Amino acid sequence: MKILVLGDVVGELTLPFLRDRLWEQRRALGADLVIANGENVCDIHGISPRAAETLFAAGVDFITTGNHVFDRRDVQVFLNDSHSVIRPCNYPAVCPGEGSRVITAADGWRVLVVNVSGSVFMDALGDPFRAVENELERARRTYDVAVLDIHAEATSEKLALARHFDGRFAVIFGTHTHVPTADEQILPNGTGYITDVGMTGPIHSILGVNPTDVIEKMRTHMPRRFTVATGEIAAQGALFDIDPVVGKCTSVRRIKF
Repeated sequence: MKILVLGDVVGELTLPFLRDRLWEQRRALGADLVIANGENVCDIHGISPRAAETLFAAGVDFITTGNHVFDRRDVQVFLNDSHSVIRPCNYPAVCPGEGSRVITAADGWRVLVVNVSGSVFMDALGDPFRAVENELERARRTYDVAVLDIHAEATSEKLALARHFDGRFAVIFGTHTHVPTADEQILPNGTGYITDVGMTGPIHSILGVNPTDVIEKMRTHMPRRFTVATGEIAAQGALFDIDPVVGKCTSVRRIKF
């Protein structure tokens, strides 16, 4: 089984790009399941029901999120109703949505997808280690393969979580920084890992944002509205080849198109 993971989708202008390119790419790569982080799809902050449905139509099977998941009010009911969009599992239980879901891949294998937010340089949510443990326990005996999206700022925290859960997930990948890392690897106990899969969005930008906005903010320290950059778009991510019988990863490579 092959799982294609796409880095943070930034801006609604990226949706037509994925609509035109993703189905072709997933066929060429032989991907059985496509997971994308969609928390920035509504022009940097948040995701809407309409944007989520557009991602599904474009070829995405499952959407993870992060610290901007609740930026838009219209997503709250949608999160409660959707079985293919999740929020970080270490948000308080009273928050809308779930921190994990089980989805059936095209070949019939049951895939548990868990989403967690880091605690270093991020919002003060619950302990990510304990939260992920709880999701694994809650889903016990309901899945064949497990996948974890760590939406975090600190590379050390992503690596610590990956090492702690090595062997219990077939795939662990990082999101949030919008910059891909070159450390794709298979950990000692069989988990495919990469610290950050990057960004799907405008490449002539600063993390998807118009460079002028970011530069002026940094130079003047004055409030500045960030806008999504325009121009050429690219998708960054990783392709994981999984042996679902044993729930381990056999190969991982970075993807860009």
